[in-house]
Amino acid sequence: MLDIAEELHRWIEEGRDFAVATVVAVGGSAPRGPGAALAVDSEGTAIGSVSGGCVEGAVYDLCVQALEGGGVGESVVERFGYSDEDAFAVGLTCGGVIDVMVTPVGAQAPVRKVLARALSAAARGEAAAVARVVRGPAELLGRTLFVRPDGTYEGAYEGGLGGHAELDRTAAAEARAMLDTGRTGTVVLSEDGSHCPGGITLLVESSVPPPRMIVFGAIDFAAALVRAGRFLGYHVTVCDARPVFATRARFPEADDIVVDWPHRYLRRTETDARTVLCVLTHDAKFDVPLLKVALRLPVAFVGAMGSRRTHADRDRRLSEAGLTERERARLRSPIGLDLGARTPEETALSIAAEIIAARRGGTGLPLTDSGTPIHRDGGERGAVEAA
Repeated sequence: MLDIAEELHRWIEEGRDFAVATVVAVGGSAPRGPGAALAVDSEGTAIGSVSGGCVEGAVYDLCVQALEGGGVGESVVERFGYSDEDAFAVGLTCGGVIDVMVTPVGAQAPVRKVLARALSAAARGEAAAVARVVRGPAELLGRTLFVRPDGTYEGAYEGGLGGHAELDRTAAAEARAMLDTGRTGTVVLSEDGSHCPGGITLLVESSVPPPRMIVFGAIDFAAALVRAGRFLGYHVTVCDARPVFATRARFPEADDIVVDWPHRYLRRTETDARTVLCVLTHDAKFDVPLLKVALRLPVAFVGAMGSRRTHADRDRRLSEAGLTERERARLRSPIGLDLGARTPEETALSIAAEIIAARRGGTGLPLTDSGTPIHRDGGERGAVEAA
């Protein structure tokens, strides 16, 4: 749901009644994961997607039904899967299974006020988490907590999630932990808030500021990579020590342009476990001091451009600079997957592809030949299988 926070926040500001359908669990291969959402307002306008098209029509109808009576009814969960008996039945042609929760958010719906605050925070780019009961007693289904980064929270119903204060506290703590890492997934608790296997499953959705991509080296390949990074949802910074090259005119789509020595800037700027560092300078006087810092940071990805000969020379210099074999092994160089790229745009695509593969655990092989599952976000896809 938080993936369409900006649009939903606008609907609330405009006073629209709407229903939102959210993927709450996935089994097998499915187009979209938990948290993906489709919303329909009282005029029939739809935004978002839960399946990439497979079951959108059926989910749309569920949302329309949920709005009957002013959109103040209870949440419901429906399961969609492939039908062997009727290949044209509503379902997922990819063979997966998804559970979708439909929640009415009319003007008088109990959940509207707390969702408004969560959606407002997410739309502003602030960190926010929403924990909702997606499996459990019927009277608790859809109950919601909005959890802030400092661990404070507020609920949509009297008695919070279920009447046990400890359940709210435990749920908020779990949501805060997932928010710290920007994860969306499920948590299973008992009704008294303990972690013993129990009758309540929560879907925790996290919305965090976009991850950073820092591109070092204001070259023509960097301009194409900036565009690719923005397309993938990164906040992109270009850094170069040469002011004649690091200009807004050359990089109009960059979020930030920094004129500074790369290693000095990297020491003082903020990075985290989602940050991607792309070194395109392929010049030892820039690369070695920069990579000496970069390869010791807990970031998601460090890659460097250059030929295999350049990489061998760079690796030797890094070893002489004191980096261990384990630290040097973190460097992805030459950066990018082997796509046969030649142009800046093709090269940017190959780099972006490697970043995605590193993030998602992909092999980089053609799907035609790989034989591996297309979707394998295993940690977030166990709820259906355990049902």
